[in-house]
Amino acid sequence: MKNLALERERIESDAKRKLLKIEESVKIKSEKIAKQAADKLKKIDELEKQSNKIIPIFFASDANYLPYLSVALNSLKDNANKNYVYKIYILHNGITQKEQLPVKNFEENGFFVEFINVSEKLEEVKNGLQLRDYYTGATYYRIFIANMFPEYDKALYLDSDIIVLGDISKLYNYDLKNNLVGAVCDRVVSGHHTFQSYSREVLGIEPQNYFNAGILLMNLKKFRTDGFYESFKSLLSEYKFCVAQDQDYLNVICKDKVKYLPYSWNTMPVGGEGKNLPNLIHYNLTLKPWHYADIPYAKHFWKYAQVSSYSNEIRRAFGEHTLDKKLQDDKTEAHLLALAQAEIDREDNFIKARKNRKADDFNVFENVFSDDIFCLEDQPFNVIGAKN
Repeated sequence: MKNLALERERIESDAKRKLLKIEESVKIKSEKIAKQAADKLKKIDELEKQSNKIIPIFFASDANYLPYLSVALNSLKDNANKNYVYKIYILHNGITQKEQLPVKNFEENGFFVEFINVSEKLEEVKNGLQLRDYYTGATYYRIFIANMFPEYDKALYLDSDIIVLGDISKLYNYDLKNNLVGAVCDRVVSGHHTFQSYSREVLGIEPQNYFNAGILLMNLKKFRTDGFYESFKSLLSEYKFCVAQDQDYLNVICKDKVKYLPYSWNTMPVGGEGKNLPNLIHYNLTLKPWHYADIPYAKHFWKYAQVSSYSNEIRRAFGEHTLDKKLQDDKTEAHLLALAQAEIDREDNFIKARKNRKADDFNVFENVFSDDIFCLEDQPFNVIGAKN
């Protein structure tokens, strides 16, 4: 009997040890599962927080313009708020992977670069595109952004011929409310009588309300809900704007749905340098510091150009911009003015044709302007002869 009792005690002791091991194992597994779940939830929380701090920024370029894009990116990165994540998208139509590499090297923690080929989207409208002088199809790429990137409700579009001296997150964080775009009034248009007349008499837009489309804060959600892309295709089939091309389309479609931003966010090198350092310099039209000496704000371009991996190419471009090429620039400016005047004189220009239609066909484009809309720091200047 004594042996049986000892056997019972041994069995019970073994059972208790096994139960304790099982309980301990279950506890460990439970804690492990709980920790894994907590880690996953933490990652989700971090991603949600991060998604609110992602700033999508779009550029359009071809291979020839990559050197100047690299300078723009260097300046943007140098002055950006590091509390944000910057997703840089380069829209293109055939830049090779090899050509992309120097710009891809811009990437580091918080800054990401992706090249997006828009060839297929361009095919949809290419037959109707109006191109002239130094313009390429790249100027139209911003039209495609809203539909190609449904994951974003808001984004920045920036031309490549810029220098960013301010914190770009401040530009992104402007509240667009129910407007389609945030943009800066175009001083080339508001400062020259021919372009003033063109804006008013061809587009139906007061010159002080005509914006430059090289720097845009875009309400992509509203672009989609308002059917912006469909409106663009419809207008493209109706009328070919040949002066500022896609910029004219944007101004017509976005009319009365624009938040006007301070001139500091799209300062052009015309009329000399201002007292205050601008947030963003836009070397618009032919006013390129890599072609001309003594362009206002040129020193800021060269500061970032000298640290670009394309610095030798940029210096070479400056040396190769011969007198013949400079004379061609003058012809380009004269041609632009002549095109604007020809459009003004046309009996069937856009606004005249619209005015000849029934009122119910024209009501969207009537001249309705708000008294409280104005162009910040608006001052006239002479477009022609700004270069030295």
